[in-house]
Amino acid sequence: MTLPLALAVTIFLIFLAYNLYRRLKAKLPPGPRPWPIIGNLFDIKPLRFRCFAEWSEIYGPIFSFYLGSQLNVVVNNAQLAKEVLKDNDQNLANRFRTKPLANVSRNGSDLIWADYGHHYVKVRKLCNLELFTPKRLEALRPIREDEVTAMIHNIFTDSTKPGNVGKSLIMRSYLGSVVFNNITRLTFGKRFMNSQGKVDTQGQELKDIVSNGMKIGGKLNLGEFVPWLRWAFKDDNEALKAQDSRLDRFTRVIMEEHTIARKKTGETKQHFVDALLTLQKEYDLSDDTVIGLLWDMVTAGMDTVAITVEWAMAEVVKNPRVQQKVQEELDRVIGSDRILTESDIYKLPYLQSVAKESLRLHPPTPLMLPHMAGASVKVGGYNIPKGSIVHVNVWALGRDPNVWKDPLQFRPERFTEDDVDMKGHDFRLLPFGAGRRICPGTNLAINLVTSMLARLLHHFKWSPPAGVKLEDIDMLESPGTVTCMLTPLQAVPTPRLSAHVYQRLPVFV
Repeated sequence: MTLPLALAVTIFLIFLAYNLYRRLKAKLPPGPRPWPIIGNLFDIKPLRFRCFAEWSEIYGPIFSFYLGSQLNVVVNNAQLAKEVLKDNDQNLANRFRTKPLANVSRNGSDLIWADYGHHYVKVRKLCNLELFTPKRLEALRPIREDEVTAMIHNIFTDSTKPGNVGKSLIMRSYLGSVVFNNITRLTFGKRFMNSQGKVDTQGQELKDIVSNGMKIGGKLNLGEFVPWLRWAFKDDNEALKAQDSRLDRFTRVIMEEHTIARKKTGETKQHFVDALLTLQKEYDLSDDTVIGLLWDMVTAGMDTVAITVEWAMAEVVKNPRVQQKVQEELDRVIGSDRILTESDIYKLPYLQSVAKESLRLHPPTPLMLPHMAGASVKVGGYNIPKGSIVHVNVWALGRDPNVWKDPLQFRPERFTEDDVDMKGHDFRLLPFGAGRRICPGTNLAINLVTSMLARLLHHFKWSPPAGVKLEDIDMLESPGTVTCMLTPLQAVPTPRLSAHVYQRLPVFV
């Protein structure tokens, strides 16, 4: 063995021994051995939540790993989730921000990526008392119902054209249009997309900003986890500056438009940009905070609702028994001669159970957003040092065989037999998180998801494309923080209501 090789092997063995000693002395959770410099960066499979569920079978329900020199801890059952999100909530309520996230959040000036402290409490209070109140959500209901109705009209028109009857539609395009228009109208007070799915110039700029932001944010940057390599990523810094400038310019133009309109009319609209500008002085909000909050609404709501409905529809198509049962409930409560509204949802418990069951199996953010320890704490009997990143594997919680009977089976009846809360109080089911970091828009998301699902199933019977067996519907996930279906759902709609109901659907141009 040559001297350089012997030296390299010796250094590597010393590194392993030191890490093992540090882990045992600090009583850190067990986990895979990290490599020098990069840690476990390349041990993690693309579908991280599945990878972490597999590691939990080896190392236990709580384990640790390293991204570069950054310690990460993952919990995989309800009891440990409670310790993280309730018992140690305050000390684990900070955020780990990569450079792209620091940019879009104005270095934590928003809500989602702010560290826990005075600013976070103030902005959270604003969201709870002003933006997501029952009164405001009710005032914005016509917008949601308009967009869902537009989706139903488009599906009916496209599926009944000569030559299209019996052909499948790609669900994602219809669901995406609803959510895009809904979020832009709620947030910016503008509808950028027409009924044919075409966007205007400003709308295209918005889509490009969102798309480019996801591309930059999803890029693996070793400099985030290995500080002394940051010098090698100057090109990424330039891309971030350009993206930040573009986002800032777009948002300030819309803010100025609303300020001018409000001065002319003296009227304040219910949508969020007007609300934030009106409350800016009262809550002492900087422009960075207003911009950050507006983009919180866009990034948090643009994909997750459409993804949730697509997963639910995939399960309904794959399980005809469930579809028949939910449509029997719809026919019994709504009938076949009128259009369903959001106010009907509370009378549809089985439909709500379908949404819950889909969120149990397919949470759109399967690892939630990462928490960061602001102080050293104990979880599961192990030490979690200050500065550690903590992940809650919500995907694993929903499939835990110790908690759920037949966990891989899609059976909405489990939620009529056991009333499980999904708003952060029952740690078996946490699609929206829990504790200080629970999503403030939970009620808005639930309203839109159940409304879209109800209308799709009330107006149409859905079946797989010709020649596709139920068991062949691809239920694999795509990699990412937000997890959609790897293969977009295709399904065949068949109208099931009285003809005059479809004729009364409003047309949006």
